[in-house]
Amino acid sequence: MSLVLVAASGCAVLDGSKRSGGSTTASGQTAAAASAPAMGAGQSAAALDTTSAEQKQAALDAPAASGERQLGKVAVSLGSPSEPGIWLRSALVTAPGKGRVVTASGQSVAVDLLPGQGAAQLALPGFVALGLSLTALPEVTVFAN
Repeated sequence: MSLVLVAASGCAVLDGSKRSGGSTTASGQTAAAASAPAMGAGQSAAALDTTSAEQKQAALDAPAASGERQLGKVAVSLGSPSEPGIWLRSALVTAPGKGRVVTASGQSVAVDLLPGQGAAQLALPGFVALGLSLTALPEVTVFAN
């Protein structure tokens, strides 16, 4: 009887990997999940944010650059907390550079602009500096210097 249960639970793990499109490890994790950095459920945004208070304040205080151009508006999701710095990755950006994002309420933060594909991502320090909820998908206006 226990052999049947073990075999059935193993099938569920294999069946789950087929649906997700990834291979599984011996523990049943997909290869992508197994290679991701381990983060405890109790870790706060502050614990993951490696940007100093001075760096955040400088990014918030940065004035709009003369000659900057608007690239467009985009909804942003939270980017990888393991990538340091204050950056925005978006398909609106064609080459790395400097810029800023402005929220609907008018708050802005200077960012490193990075080319991307798919959904736009804003770095954790950008979300924190702007006081945005980490689970929100706020719309921001993107400007390039």
